Amino acid sequence: MNVLPSRPWAAFPALGAQSVRGVLTDIDDTLTSAGAISDDALQALQALRDAGLPVMAITGRPMGWSEPFARDWPIDAIVAENGAVALFRESGVLRVEYAQDEATRSANALRLRAAARRVLGEVPGTTLSRDSDGRVTDIAIDHDEFAHLSQSQIDQVLRVMREEGMHATVSSIHINGWYGEHTKLTGARWIVQRLLARDIEAERGQWVYVGDSTNDQLMFGHFPLSVGVANLLQFAEQLSVWPAYLTQEECGAGFAEVATRLIAARRSP
Repeated sequence: MNVLPSRPWAAFPALGAQSVRGVLTDIDDTLTSAGAISDDALQALQALRDAGLPVMAITGRPMGWSEPFARDWPIDAIVAENGAVALFRESGVLRVEYAQDEATRSANALRLRAAARRVLGEVPGTTLSRDSDGRVTDIAIDHDEFAHLSQSQIDQVLRVMREEGMHATVSSIHINGWYGEHTKLTGARWIVQRLLARDIEAERGQWVYVGDSTNDQLMFGHFPLSVGVANLLQFAEQLSVWPAYLTQEECGAGFAEVATRLIAARRSP
């Protein structure tokens, strides 16, 4: 690709940055590098909080994995399992809420186990993600965290999941499959309404979304102020929807680049 469809984040006008009302962000390889949040990303989260900008993380990671970060990071909420579970602090206590009721989750649990067995049985070399014990509403196959799958294997996993009637997406590290109509976008709508009592659709042009992978394309296409951190370029051949902007830096440094520009604009007279 000779000409990128995304503009440099540095070109985002200060006037536009001044109108931003909040930040939505992926976690893996957007806030983190090699599985851990980078110091610059953590500092950027705190700086955004100090500037009065709410930050909601929307991730495919499981509820159990997300709990300590929802409790300890300077972040307003984490919506885990691609829109299925919300974790946030309320009156100093960590709350966990679900998009599906308990009866639906219980019924889907049987289907999830059956689908996982079929994937592992039909696609050689596949393994469940190591964070699977913390998952409530989906399954995840590791393709680039501790295991490595070829594109052909990834495509086979997606085929089996979809034959099982699942929604399926590919993040930078996992292939996620689930039952239900929740997505990262429905999760964003839910958590902004739940915590801020605001309609994110009415403010769609004033929220920044930051991501890094093919499973962020729904959000890239929906939010006019979408930003990809620079490592998104490794998925250039798989992308059909690009963010409006790209950072110069990768992973957590890219997120910090986004935050720095937003905060500087709020401080300008």
